[in-house]
Amino acid sequence: MKKILSILFICNMALTALAQDVEFKASAPAQVIVGKPFQLTYSVNQRAKDLRAPEFTDFDYIAGPYTSQSSSTSFVNGKRTSSFTLTYTYTLMANQEGTFTIPPATIKVDGEQYTSNGVRITVLPPDQHAPAATSNASAANQPRETTQINEGNIFIRTLVSKGKVHEQEAILLSYKLYFAGVDVAQFTNNTRLPEFKGFLKQELEVGEIQTELEHYNGRNYQTAVLYRTLLFPQRSGNITIDPAEFEAVLRIQNRAQVRSIFDDFFNSYTTATKAITAPGTTIHVDALPTGKPAGFSGGVGQFNISSTISSTDLQANEAVTLSITIQGTGNMKLLKTPSVDWPEGFEVYDPKVSNNFRNTTTGVSGTKTIEYLAIPRAGGSYTIPPILFSYYDTQADSYKTLATPEYTLQIARSATEEANAAVVNHFVQKEDIQQLGSDIRYIDVNALPALKIHKSKFTFGTLAFWLCYLIPALLAALLFIIFRKKIQENADITRVRYKKANKVAQRRLKATELLLKADNKTAFFEEIERAAWTYLSDRLSIPTAQLNKENIAQILASKGVTDTLIEEVLHVLATAEFARYAPTSDHAMQDIYNDTTKIINQLENCKL
Repeated sequence: MKKILSILFICNMALTALAQDVEFKASAPAQVIVGKPFQLTYSVNQRAKDLRAPEFTDFDYIAGPYTSQSSSTSFVNGKRTSSFTLTYTYTLMANQEGTFTIPPATIKVDGEQYTSNGVRITVLPPDQHAPAATSNASAANQPRETTQINEGNIFIRTLVSKGKVHEQEAILLSYKLYFAGVDVAQFTNNTRLPEFKGFLKQELEVGEIQTELEHYNGRNYQTAVLYRTLLFPQRSGNITIDPAEFEAVLRIQNRAQVRSIFDDFFNSYTTATKAITAPGTTIHVDALPTGKPAGFSGGVGQFNISSTISSTDLQANEAVTLSITIQGTGNMKLLKTPSVDWPEGFEVYDPKVSNNFRNTTTGVSGTKTIEYLAIPRAGGSYTIPPILFSYYDTQADSYKTLATPEYTLQIARSATEEANAAVVNHFVQKEDIQQLGSDIRYIDVNALPALKIHKSKFTFGTLAFWLCYLIPALLAALLFIIFRKKIQENADITRVRYKKANKVAQRRLKATELLLKADNKTAFFEEIERAAWTYLSDRLSIPTAQLNKENIAQILASKGVTDTLIEEVLHVLATAEFARYAPTSDHAMQDIYNDTTKIINQLENCKL
């Protein structure tokens, strides 16, 4: 019985192995050093034979292939899972620097031939002050041990993708660790990053820290990226990024305490905490060129636009949806919603915006979809003009304007309109009604009571008589003057908006205060941004669509506003605009609310 069960178990394992897909792959280090051996492995997940490796023309063959195999079987919830791996290992050594590709290998599984992937390897030069390479492979792979920690053994570089950019152009900033001869055990939480003043930032996920070799200043280092973020400059000029500080725990082998080979495993290492400073850097930011197109909304990067419409033939009172999609890479989160010039007679609703963004090393990529909903209230033929979207192309170094197609809508009259038209036609074409002789009824004056006429005090020529005429005439003249002045003031829309700017702003700030207490971050930042832009539009007498941070700064400066207050205004606008999409703490929400209230009060005291 045991023999039968063993045979069934072996057969079951064989059938399971046959049912698996064959995976045959090659792997090797991405970077190696001239004169130091490394290992190239080929692994297959089934029993195989007749491995045919390629010729290693760019590398010296040292040994191999060494064959090893491993298998495992597990039962989880009554389900059996088994795996098998066959590995072939070659030891090679690079004899010249450069980038080389090892061609694929082939192997046979159950008579069928399978091909592996190729391997691309970058060969780095040896350390300039390193000792000559040894033929002992194990010794060559051992890192140099040191009992000293200095700036040459471990340091952090501040790397930026570009040192000279335009406003709102994305910059990738990375803090990269370099170390050699020391063992970095971990990093503490005592990390202090700069405030990145003058930038809006969007952090990038680093994930699990991976190390790789890099040749820098004549020496090979293990490197790891510790922190990455995208920076969007908000003003022109030279902007300095302050140094950052990291704290690492290092494990150092103390050779003085080593007494035997077993001491390498027991109490032969000490730890030390080292503060590492990443140097600061300066970014030169150029202002965007003059001559911005009318449809420019602050977009910087590379974008394209497309549009669709739900229908071009519909009836009155039937909704139509116009959708546009902006796709590209750049400061996607700061793009403003384009406006649509709807024909008269359309009831228009607030657009619905959907964002699908992801952070990449070149900027924020993805799509921004806007759906505009409108309802035509009368029949006829209407035209929706093209929607213009202008942006600054960082690759072409010029402004570009994109446009959607023009749409012509044929709106059929609704049933209500048809009925009203029929009624009008009916009354216009109907003959006049003939008058009947009995349609006039006279009043019988004999039935009225006798009237007693009393002598009035308001007889002609008396004072009371003249006052009855003079008082209404004076009141009418006074009201005429008052209302005429009121009409003249209301006719000046710019002055009316100027006078009511603070009232409108205060009303919106009360709404934001309620949203702040409710911790509704998205609605809070939308309302705080709308309050700031609406106030500036009313106070500076500029339509919101034509308002941007550049002409705000110019107009405020021309009216004698201090540079400090102008910087605070631009900072509040930029912070509120970016905070709508970036995670923000409750403390930051309160700060933005206080700053917005402060600049509105300060601008009220300025003679604009």
